[in-house]
Amino acid sequence: MREGTSVSRLHAHDLTLAYDERAVAVDLAVRIPDRSFTVVIGPNACGKSTLLKALARMLKPQQGAVYLDGAIIDTYRSKEVARRLGLLPQSAVAPGGITVGDLVARGRYPHQSLVRQWSSADEAVVADAMRLTGVADLADRMVDELSGGQRQRVWLAMVLAQQTPILLLDEPTTFLDIAHQLEVLDLCADLHTDRDHTVVAVLHDLNHACRYASHLIVMRPGGQIAAEGAPADVITADLVEDVFGLPCRVMDDPETAAPMIVPARRKARAATAVPAR
Repeated sequence: MREGTSVSRLHAHDLTLAYDERAVAVDLAVRIPDRSFTVVIGPNACGKSTLLKALARMLKPQQGAVYLDGAIIDTYRSKEVARRLGLLPQSAVAPGGITVGDLVARGRYPHQSLVRQWSSADEAVVADAMRLTGVADLADRMVDELSGGQRQRVWLAMVLAQQTPILLLDEPTTFLDIAHQLEVLDLCADLHTDRDHTVVAVLHDLNHACRYASHLIVMRPGGQIAAEGAPADVITADLVEDVFGLPCRVMDDPETAAPMIVPARRKARAATAVPAR
């Protein structure tokens, strides 16, 4: 089904998400449009990463359910979920003493079984994932010897090696310099437009979100959704100030015509700041 239909492969209803007794979101409903590049934005501690964990079955809702391909996600076996949905977590940790090539190859684990062992096709998928993420020349390096940015691209390669139609990426540009941030986001955009993947990413940079997303989900503290839709339809100066507390102007990006957020000057921001109580 195409983006814009009422039912999608990945959606959730009436979610209450919590850690122990601390509720992060209550009565949250979300629909990820198929074949979209959906970006989740919002201030710190609003529940962006928590929502992603719930969509990936890494966090069990206290109430409500996440649906994947028409069934509650908890009814699938783990390998079946991993064949349909790939997750790049915010702080992934590699086993000690593992090479880049071996870590990326672990992305093929969901496709292995007693009757289907490692093949030349798996080798080709791994090589393609490393090429796309620019880590092919690191294949024999130990992961724990790499820089933070290199490790982030290696983890992304492992997720791509899963070959899932849905990718969930929690802050995929963490540790990357500006050029590599744009490379990763360009890759995500290509997966969305050229390979028909559904990509969901949590980002902190509002201008990156506006430039790349086909669909935005804007969250406010308490796990509520403040707005969702195409960036041009939802991003306004009033929304940014309401959700992020940032006085700004919104204008057209000269390169893409997407909304571009320009913060007010420091003195103007100070003049509108809420006094401490």
